[in-house]
Amino acid sequence: QVQVAESGGGLVQPGGSLRLSCVASGNIHRIYNMRWYRQAPGKQRDLVASVTSDGSPSYAESVKGRFTISRDNAKKTVYLQMNSLKPEDAAVYYCYAEIQIQDMSGLVRYTGQGTQVTVSS
Repeated sequence: QVQVAESGGGLVQPGGSLRLSCVASGNIHRIYNMRWYRQAPGKQRDLVASVTSDGSPSYAESVKGRFTISRDNAKKTVYLQMNSLKPEDAAVYYCYAEIQIQDMSGLVRYTGQGTQVTVSS
């Protein structure tokens, strides 16, 4: 059974920082693209940042210069360092991973349960 699980959310003041982590576990052969999405109440789920298997990142315009996505392939983990947080960054943050399972062909897409980020004074 393959799972992805986020951690690191919490309450932070405007201007503060948080680091989210997402670990993939189970019978994994390889992980391809990994992404962070977020969804605020009453809004659609939006892509925040993405990183390829070789570490190439991309970002939504709203977080460029403030957020950094990175990954540790040996630990099957993706991170999202969030700096200069704004109230509008508050949302549930979801991890997404494209995973090839051991002894199987093709990719399976997994999304975690999410971690809440609250930005408030």
